[in-house]
This record gives sequence, C-alpha cells and structure tokens, in this order.
Amino acid sequence: MSSTLTARISALNIYPVKSCAGVALQQSRLSATGLQNDRRWMLVKPDGYFLTQRELPRMALITPELKGDGIMLNAPGMPAIHVAGMSESHIREVVIWRDCCLAFDEGDIVAEWLSAFLQHTVRLVRFNDERNRNSSRDWTGEVAAPNHFTDGFPILVISVASLDDLNSRLKNPLAMNRFRPNIVIDGVDAYTEDRVDEIRGQEFCLKLVKPCARCKITTTNQETGIVEGDEPLLTLVQYRRNLQLKGVVFGQNAIIVSGTGTTVSVGESVSLSLHAITQ
Repeated sequence: MSSTLTARISALNIYPVKSCAGVALQQSRLSATGLQNDRRWMLVKPDGYFLTQRELPRMALITPELKGDGIMLNAPGMPAIHVAGMSESHIREVVIWRDCCLAFDEGDIVAEWLSAFLQHTVRLVRFNDERNRNSSRDWTGEVAAPNHFTDGFPILVISVASLDDLNSRLKNPLAMNRFRPNIVIDGVDAYTEDRVDEIRGQEFCLKLVKPCARCKITTTNQETGIVEGDEPLLTLVQYRRNLQLKGVVFGQNAIIVSGTGTTVSVGESVSLSLHAITQ
C-alpha cells in the first residue's frame, strides 16, 4: 500500500566548488548531473586526490559566485579572483573516493590564491565530461546517474521538519547549511524524506535512492570555518544510526529520473510518492 503527499520546495542550493560555501538560488536548471553547476569544481592535492572540509575546514569561508561559464572566488582578507572556466589546455586525472575522473586544471594563479588562503598546497580543477562518473548501481539499479564532484549522488534532499526535530534535541540549534542540501522541502513531517520513493514536480521526477551518511563536516561552523566539538554527530548517533551504512544518516540522496533541462524553483509544489507499506 502506497500513498502520496504534497510538499513545497523552500530552498535550492548549489556548491559550485566542492566543500566551499554554497550559493542559494531561487531557481535552477536541472542537468543530468544534478542542479546546474553543482560541484563542477573541486580542490585537489598536487597528486590529484580530492580535498574537502574534512581536511581543511577553512574551505567553508571560500565563497563562489557564478560568472558566466566561470566563477568569482571570495575569501576573508583576500582580493576576489575570477576563474573563467573555459581553459581546456591542461587535462589531468583526479581521484574522488574510488573514482578516477578527468578534469581541467584551472591554472597557477588561482592555485596560488587558494593555497595562500588555506595555507595548504592545492589546485583547482573543473570536471571534464569526456569521462562519465556514475552513482553506484548498488543503489540506482538500472538507472545510470552521472555526477560531477558530488560525494556520490546528484542531489541531496532534506526537509525543514527534520532539521527542526534535530535542533529540538540540541543545546545549540544548527543552520541547514551544516548539512549542505541541494533541495529543501517543507510542509511534511520530520524524516518524511526517508519514506519517499519519488519527488515529482510539474516537469521533473527525482528518485530517492540512499540515506546520506554524515561525516565530521557537520561539526564545522560554516560561517567561521571552525570545528565546534562533536555535535550534531553525538546526538544523531542516539537515534539516526544506520546499521547498513555503519554510521548516522540525515537526508536522502536522489537521482534524476526525468526532466533534464527543465527548471526547479523555490516555492514550487511537488508530489511525494511514498514507499509502499507491506501488510
């Protein structure tokens, strides 16, 4: 037995540079890899291995701004720097988790800027679509779900009520940006997203395929770039432990079933198809 609920999209966010600050949008084009320009860029070590706030919490303070095909980067105490996002002269292989991807190196000038701010030698790379990077078929089944530099799935969905419930258990409430969702939904109960099979808008359909296991990035204040103890992980482990994933979960990863090229908007009403309940 299955059922359907109605919800509203209350926020849309992209993270043009993986693990740097997010960009809030009123609407976004849905591409094959998720919301357009999400995780299109990434910081890597000189050997090409990816970097995130897990290693460099100050990445939270780097704020990207979309500029045509490129981005403008801002950070405290640094002059803004523009990355055109057009160069294809230096192709290199980079590694994110177990995946080897092709990328374009954005050059020495921005690498020096980033390295000076982070006090760590890094390079900035841009995804090269000549080599696909797909989500694990263990979770997507027959659907090939391409990604750019996300951890593993095109879109992350969280409900407002889920954060409200978590904050009711915390001494110091947290902002949604600790969890870095792409789509925030409102008008449903806490953790409804755990029971959702598909989210349908007027022109698109997303399938929720895997709970999002949370890491220590959630303990970093996104406004200061400082790790603030062990919350929310200490609280989440009390009631959100997932034995299959061997960790705590908060939010759901989604893939695109249909609607590539259409627009997703804040305020849009969506239909949530819930998983069938066996009697």
